Order: sequence, then C-alpha cells, then structure tokens
Amino acid sequence: MMKLPQIRMQSQQALISLQTRNAIMEQQQPAAQLDIQQPPAEMTIDRTPSKLTIDQSAAREAIDLKSIAKRIEEFAENGRQDWLQGIARRTQEGEELLKIENGGNPIANQAKQVSERSEKQFNIGFVPPLFSVKLHYEPTKLDINWNVNKVINNTKINKPTLDYTPGEVEVGLRQKESLQIDYVNVNFQA
Repeated sequence: MMKLPQIRMQSQQALISLQTRNAIMEQQQPAAQLDIQQPPAEMTIDRTPSKLTIDQSAAREAIDLKSIAKRIEEFAENGRQDWLQGIARRTQEGEELLKIENGGNPIANQAKQVSERSEKQFNIGFVPPLFSVKLHYEPTKLDINWNVNKVINNTKINKPTLDYTPGEVEVGLRQKESLQIDYVNVNFQA
C-alpha cells in the first residue's frame, strides 16, 4: 500500500473574553419644602337691632288714665269751648231781650233752657276701643361682609440628583489563534 503524502492542518480560532460591568444610575428626588399658609377669612357683621314700639296712649285715654299734660290740654279746650258757647248763648239771650216788644216771654223761656240739662248720650262701645293700641315693628337688619384671603404658597421644589456611572466592557484574549501544519508521509531528501 502506498502512502500518500498528506498535509495535516490543525487550527484553533482565537477566543476573546468580554467582561462587562453594567451602568449604574442612581436617582434621588428630595422632597419639596412645603410652605403653604391659608389666612382665615374675615367676616364682619353689622347688626341693627329690631325695634318694637307700642303706643297705648289712646287706649289709656279711653279708660280715663290720661297723662297730666293731656288732662291740662283737654281742660283748656273744654274751658275754651264752654266760654265760646257762653258768649254765644248770652249774645242770643240779649238779642231776644232786645226784641221783647215783639211779644212772647223771653225771660221765662231763657230760665227754662238754663235749668234743663242736656240728655246724656250712651252707646255700646268697647273699652278700650278696637285698634287703639298702635304697634310699629322694625325688623333686625344684618349686613354681612366677607373678605376671603388668598392662599400663600412659598413651596420650594428641589431638583432631582442623578449619579450615573457608565458601564464598561473589557475585551481580552482568552485563547490565541493557532495553526499547526504537519506533513505526513513526506520524505524529504536533501
């Protein structure tokens, strides 16, 4: 058997190694510094109190409970009216006596009129009369005013802090490439 010359090649590829370190990102958000103030609303109330007025002077006069001023006023008015009526009566009587020659008996007639009393008038009535008490009412008045104050907001926002470490990749040679060549069944004669 014949041995043929052969070339044997044995190769090995190069191998690389990769070592990676991941990127690191740290983020922090500091809390905001809150400073919020709400001044209270201001309310003012102006109040005029209610007022009830009761005038019962007419009712009191109807049951003869009059004030001294009212009595004096009535007495003065009654005296004036009586005085005027007296003047009118005496004037009329004087004129009748002046005309005595016309006949009649004016002295007897005048004496009869003076001696007679006038009839008293009486009628059914209510004491005190209806609606003699006067009422007047003024209701309470309210004036309410509001002053709403705005919110005071002095809040400070803090920016976020970022810390970033980039990732790294280290490339290395884990195995070198190699090529081995062998010659088999080759006789070299030199």
